[in-house]
Amino acid sequence: MELIFEIGAEGRKLSLLPECDVPETAMPDSLSRTAAPHLPQLSENEISRHYTKLAERTHGVNNGFYPLGSCTMKYNPKVDEEAAALPGFNRVHPLQNEKTVQGSMAVMKKLQDSLAEITGMDEFTLQPAAGAHGEFTGLLLIKSYHTDRGDTKRNKIIVPDSAHGTNPASAAMCGFEVVSIPSAEDGCVDLEALKAAVGDDTAGLMLTNPNTVGLFDKNITEITRIVHEAGGLCYYDGANLNAVMGIVRPGDMGFDCVHVNLHKTFSTPHGGGGPGSGPVGCKDFLKDFLPGYRIREDEYGYHYSIADKTMGAVKMFHGNFLVIVRALTYIMTLGKEGIPEASSNAVLNANYLRKKLDDVYTMAYDTTCMHEFVMDIADLLHETGCSALDVAKAMLDYGIHPPTMYFPLIVHEALMVEPCETEPREVLDSFADCLHEIYKEAHDHPENLHSAPHHAAIGRPDEVEAARHPVVRYSWDD
Repeated sequence: MELIFEIGAEGRKLSLLPECDVPETAMPDSLSRTAAPHLPQLSENEISRHYTKLAERTHGVNNGFYPLGSCTMKYNPKVDEEAAALPGFNRVHPLQNEKTVQGSMAVMKKLQDSLAEITGMDEFTLQPAAGAHGEFTGLLLIKSYHTDRGDTKRNKIIVPDSAHGTNPASAAMCGFEVVSIPSAEDGCVDLEALKAAVGDDTAGLMLTNPNTVGLFDKNITEITRIVHEAGGLCYYDGANLNAVMGIVRPGDMGFDCVHVNLHKTFSTPHGGGGPGSGPVGCKDFLKDFLPGYRIREDEYGYHYSIADKTMGAVKMFHGNFLVIVRALTYIMTLGKEGIPEASSNAVLNANYLRKKLDDVYTMAYDTTCMHEFVMDIADLLHETGCSALDVAKAMLDYGIHPPTMYFPLIVHEALMVEPCETEPREVLDSFADCLHEIYKEAHDHPENLHSAPHHAAIGRPDEVEAARHPVVRYSWDD
C-alpha cells in the first residue's frame, strides 16, 4: 500500500476549514518559515480512499476475536461513547467556574465513590492518565507516607518476577530500589522468598491478584500481612480487575492503594495510543497525600478539594474527563448485578477455552484460572520446531489477532490468552478449532508456520531489522 506522501500531485487540494471570521494577524518573521513545508497534496476523494484502505487493514474488536492476554481487549458498549459525546460533557473547559460545571463534577464524584466501593478503598483521585501513570502515583503515595513519618530508610519495593514490566519501571522512577522475588512452582508468590526479602528498608509490595499468569493467589492475605508486619505498604496493580470486580475487593485482601485501568476494565477503547485513565484509590490514612483535584459535596453543591499534604498534581486539571464519563456510564449500565456477572463470564470464558485446548497444548499452569491463561509452546517447539511466534503468526490467516507472546517472562514460549466476557461460545469454539488446525499443521507441514501468515495484508516482516533500524520519517526525492 502506498504512503500518503506517495499519492496525489502538486496543486490538488480541498477546502475543509470555514472562512476566517476574525481579523487576521501576520506571523512575526522570527516565527515564519523560509520555505513551505513538504506536505502531501491530495483531493478529498484521494484522502477518503487512503484512510478507508488503512482502516480495512486494521484489526480490532469490531473486526474479529482479539484475545490479547493481560490487556482486556473487549468490546465496549457504544452507549458509553454516546454519553461522552454529549455537548454538556465534551464542550466544557477545565478553567470554568465550578458553579457552571456542577454536572461534570457530579460525574467525577459519582465515579470516585463507585470505584472506591468496587475496590474497597476510601478515597480516589481521577488524575492519572494511564495504568503506569497510576502506578507512579500510587508509589508516590507510599513514598509520601513514609517520608511524612520520617521513615526515610524504606527505599525498597518488592516486585514478583511475574509482574507487569511497568511495575519495576514505575518503582525506579520514584527513586525506589526494586527487589524481585521468584514465583513458586504454582505460579504464585513464594512466601519464603517474600519473608526473606522484607525488612526495615521495605517501602512496599507491588502485586496484582489475579496475577499475570491468570491465577488468584490463595495466600493473598498472608502476603499482605507479611509486608504490613515489616512496616511496608501494599500496592495493587488493577490491570486484572476485570476478573474479580464486584466479587472480591483489593481493599479486603489487605491492599493500601490501587490503580484502576478505566481503559481496560471500564469501557474505553484500548490501544492505538489511548486515551487511557488510571485513577488511584487508597485507604483513609493515605488520602491526605493524594493529588488534587478531588470532588467534595456539601449542601451547596460540588467543590474542588486539595489535601494539605498533597503530592501535587500528576496531570493537568482532572485527568482524561471523557474517559471518566465512559467509565461511569459503563458502571451505571451494569449496576451491582451486572459488574460481578461480567467478571464471572470472563472467568468462565477463559476456563472454557483452556479446557478446549489442553488436549493438545501444554498449559503453563494446569489448574483453574481466572480471566486469562498461559499456554507453553515449548513442547510443540521441541516436537516440530514451531515456536510461539510461528503459532501466533499462523492465527493471522484465520482473521484472529494473536494472544500476547513471550509474556510473562517466566514462561519462555508463552502465549497468554484472555477471551474476555464479551465473546460468545461460538467465537471461543471457532478459536479452539483454529488452534487445533494450527497444531496439526505444525506437525504435518511445519514450514508453513515458519512463513505464516500467507493471506494477511502483510506477510512476515523482518521484525529485528524493523526494531533496530526503524524508518520513522519519509524522505522526499528532492
